[in-house]
Amino acid sequence: MGTAWVHENESAETTSADVAGEDMLVANCLTAAAQGDTDAYYDLGVAFSTGSHGVVCDLVEAHKWFNLAAVGGHDEAQFCRAEISDEMTAREIAEAQRRAREWLSMNSRKAA
Repeated sequence: MGTAWVHENESAETTSADVAGEDMLVANCLTAAAQGDTDAYYDLGVAFSTGSHGVVCDLVEAHKWFNLAAVGGHDEAQFCRAEISDEMTAREIAEAQRRAREWLSMNSRKAA
């Protein structure tokens, strides 16, 4: 998937079709993430760290997705995870790590 859905020049005006499209983009990334796609993990981290593509900025969620991507070998995700960690408390980082473990646990059971 890569970062193809992360637009460089987003318009200031959004239509309902744009919002629906963004919802589909996040949904597509979630589907790919459930299959272990590290690029999808990274893209979700970008969305949550910037509050773009129809999601609210949430550094705990962003850290979770960047962490999953980094563990999967995504180099840029390692950098992004470190960057947002500087803006988080130890408790928030621990929560993000717990969520990442939970995601892995839930999705490994689906594959079995």
